[in-house]
Formats: sequence, C-alpha cells, structure tokens
Amino acid sequence: MAAGDLTAGFILLLQTVFGMLGNFFLLYRYLFLYCTGIRLKTIDFIVKNLIVANILVLLSCGFHNVMANFQWHNLNRDFACRFFPYVRVVGRGVSIGTTCLLSVFQVITISPRNSRWGGLKVKVLKCVVPSVILCWIVNMVVNVIYLMYLSGDLSNKSITNRKHFGHCSAVRHDQTRDSLYAVLMSFPDVLCFVVMIWASGSTVLILYRHKQRVQNIHSIKVSSISSPESRATKTILLVVSTFVNFNTLSTICNIVLSLLNNPSLFFVNSSAIVTACFPTISPFLLMSRDSRISRLCFAEKRNTNSPTPRKKM
Repeated sequence: MAAGDLTAGFILLLQTVFGMLGNFFLLYRYLFLYCTGIRLKTIDFIVKNLIVANILVLLSCGFHNVMANFQWHNLNRDFACRFFPYVRVVGRGVSIGTTCLLSVFQVITISPRNSRWGGLKVKVLKCVVPSVILCWIVNMVVNVIYLMYLSGDLSNKSITNRKHFGHCSAVRHDQTRDSLYAVLMSFPDVLCFVVMIWASGSTVLILYRHKQRVQNIHSIKVSSISSPESRATKTILLVVSTFVNFNTLSTICNIVLSLLNNPSLFFVNSSAIVTACFPTISPFLLMSRDSRISRLCFAEKRNTNSPTPRKKM
C-alpha cells in the first residue's frame, strides 16, 4: 500500500474513533437528561436524529474504508460494497435534510410574533416529526440505486464495463449519463444548502434587529428573544456554517467521483475523510455550546472531586 493511502487510512480511522465517541457521548447525555426528568425540546429531537445520521456516516465511511485499506476482508466484499455505501449516502442525506430542518425551525422559532413567520410557530411543532420521518423514507428509497449498481471488484468477471472506486466497482455508463446522474443526485444537496444559507441569513438579520432594538430601549426585559434562545440560535448558526463548508467540499468530491472512470484509492479515501469531517466535529460543537450538557458535565466533575457537598457560610 502506498504511503499516501496508508496515511489517509489512519486519518480516517482516527476520525471514526473520535467521531463515534463524541456522537455516542452526546446521545447518551440527551438520554440521561430525559431519564432525569429534564424536558427535552423539539429542537433536541432534531439534534438526536442528526446524531444518528452522523453515526451512520462514520460507521459506513470509517469501518468500510479502514477494513478495505488494511485488508480486513472478514465480510463478503459484495455485501460490504453495497451495504456500506448505501448506509453512507442515506446517513448523509438525512444529515443534510435534518440540518436544513434545524435551520428553518430555528428561524421560525425566533421570529417575532407579528412577522409573517411568527404565525407558523405552532404549526411547525406539528410538522417536525413527520418531516424527519419523511426525510428518512425518501433517502432510503432514492438511494436504493447504490444497492443495484455497486459490487466488489473480485466478483465481476467482466471488468471492461465497470469503473472502480478503490475496492469497489460500479456499472460504467457513458459520460452524458454519468453527468446527468451527478446533477440529479446533487440537486437535493444544493437545494438544501440554498435553504440553509437563506435561513442562516434570516437568523442573523433577526438577531441584528433584536440587538438594535435592545440598544435603543436599554432594557433587556422587553426582548422577545430570551438569552437561552439566543445561545441556541448562535449554536445552530455555528453548526450550519460548519455543515455547509464541509458538505460543499463533500458534494464536489462526490460529483468528481461520479465523473471519473477509475479514481485513485487516495482520492476515494480523501473523499471519505471530507465526508466524515462534519459528523466528527459537530457533536463537540453541540456539547461545547449546550449549557444543559455543560452544566451536567461540570456537575459530575464536581461530584467526583468533592463527594460531600459543603454548605455555604
């Protein structure tokens, strides 16, 4: 194995380990908050679905690529080359849809009641669960094509009509069909990115107007956006901006992969690394910005260091 391929394999392995630990830890914290009687908000339900999608992406990218790079052929290659790419694209699609829903939900939540979005605050709460379920169903149905056309290299007797993606291969089509396929598969991603950018811009505008209003009135009590909501909004803006940056690169890599006849193993691994960046980073962003989880972590740390609480004098 070339040094570049080996380095990319180790980077992907580290991403998978740290990303899985971060996502499972964050999911455990949400479950712990729920079990302790703390009421979870609607936005927490969206975030938990984002965590599950992140875990699927990391599992499929990391486990499959690391297993293939280091020659761990314990699974049937045909099964691995069909199952893991399918799980990856479904998880990535759900991640994109969930993040888009998260940004739209937040801009409606912080909108003033007298605005055109203010009247949707009650309706949007009823649409969150059906929207998440629909997102899962659509991505699972649309990406069935990965189960149909992908397979392992060694199982194909005729390799002239196939193009190779590292340790897997797919049916080769003419350049026009591949280009059309790349455009059609990338269109939902681009549409979600546009919606997220619009929602983020609207959120920044609302926060700016809110700040100007507070400065003019010189009283925080008249604010229509509370401090916790403001912190949550800034967290979502940070997550969405990180998501858009990394997934724009990931979309470009996926388009290039679909257009190339036989991309190198290094480029396939690099594309997997870019795809795994957001699922690896996002749980740590959410944990650092969620005051409930931060207080819970610090409380456990204080309880560990000081088993007997002291009374204040």
